[in-house]
Amino acid sequence: MSKKTQIVVVGGGAGGLELVRKLGDKFGRERFDIILVEPHRTHIWKPLLHEVAAGSLDANLDEVGYRSHGHRWRYRFFMGRLETIDRAAGQVVIAPLLDEDGVEIIGRQRVRYDYLVMAVGSVTNSYGTPGADKNCIFLDDRGDADRFRMKLLNQCLRVSRQMIADPASDARVRIAIVGGGATGVELAAELYNAAAGLRHYGLEVFDESRLEITLIEAGPRILPALPEKLAEAAREELETLGVRVLTNARVAEVTETGVVTATGETIAADLRVWAAGVKGADFLRDIAGLETNAANQLVVRQTLQTTRDDRIFALGDCASCPQEGSDRRVPPRAQAAHQMADTAFANLCAMIEGRALKPFIYRDFGSLVSLSTYSTVGSLMGGLIGGKLAIEGRLARFVYVSLYQMHLMAIHGWLRGLALIVVGHVNSVIRPRLKLH
Repeated sequence: MSKKTQIVVVGGGAGGLELVRKLGDKFGRERFDIILVEPHRTHIWKPLLHEVAAGSLDANLDEVGYRSHGHRWRYRFFMGRLETIDRAAGQVVIAPLLDEDGVEIIGRQRVRYDYLVMAVGSVTNSYGTPGADKNCIFLDDRGDADRFRMKLLNQCLRVSRQMIADPASDARVRIAIVGGGATGVELAAELYNAAAGLRHYGLEVFDESRLEITLIEAGPRILPALPEKLAEAAREELETLGVRVLTNARVAEVTETGVVTATGETIAADLRVWAAGVKGADFLRDIAGLETNAANQLVVRQTLQTTRDDRIFALGDCASCPQEGSDRRVPPRAQAAHQMADTAFANLCAMIEGRALKPFIYRDFGSLVSLSTYSTVGSLMGGLIGGKLAIEGRLARFVYVSLYQMHLMAIHGWLRGLALIVVGHVNSVIRPRLKLH
């Protein structure tokens, strides 16, 4: 019996999950073996992690189980973390799988590939800031978001009890968020929305007035991807909520009790979140002799093939891809990963069928930032309107929500995606407003 053509996709984020769905749907299991390698059991859309962290989204309702998804779309799920790539043998090496006690479940394994796609996303970049890795929480995955939520709830309970014991107490939950991009801004607003609801869930004496949030941005303004007018509107909304917004404030050190800026100011904080930048994971640096850049991204041509191996593709945040007619690289955004998944699928099909590959052309459809239930701001660009349009309020919120709905359809197909959207609306009515466990 002839050997099956094996396509291995490493990473089950937005781009990787969409790609294996399309590959499984097209090729099935008769002559092809589509394999997803991913260290986690379930998928949650990364732009939603700030809502999981604040407790306003129950990830158990929105997560996607890889095994059931793979059964539906005819690909195999291999749980494990990539250790390295053996290009000479055409194999990926998977690190031993350990349980929570460090006991080995499955030993080191090798998985053969005919074509390999790297879609491992990115991790938070602390830029070597002293104390950041040790004393900050990064929102890189579901586990990080859950850990932050439990620390937040514990701190809210602690402050609530202090207020009961001493009604005159000025105890507060102090949170420092480093990074004024979309993640930092959205988290700051979402925390106020969550705190406003805690009084309905047993913390009667606690509300959003007991939050003390400082948003720290090294640049001259927050939300540099948005037009200045919209960024200023977002800043005004945050300050109205009670957020202290610091710009031109570079962080020099993070301690167990706060954040120290380059000017010497110490910002006391019970919880410290780092959301200031992203990079490729450290294991990607020069992996298997492939070309990488200073941010540990795999350098690819416009076909999304790595520069030193035509059989290895990369997409999403872990790929450094040139933009046609520009010296800029494709930015690390969810919309870029979605578009790259389409091109990677088309080019894999072309290689298998002996056709010419097509270049990846990035289309910037704009940036949207949700300030929880308070406001949404953003800009729509490119092919949608032939230029740039600033939007706020209900229209912006509608477009923002539609992005997640498009993601659901991309990974589940139209019919199941629409059904999940309806279920999501029902859950928003019948489920508790906050996840408190």
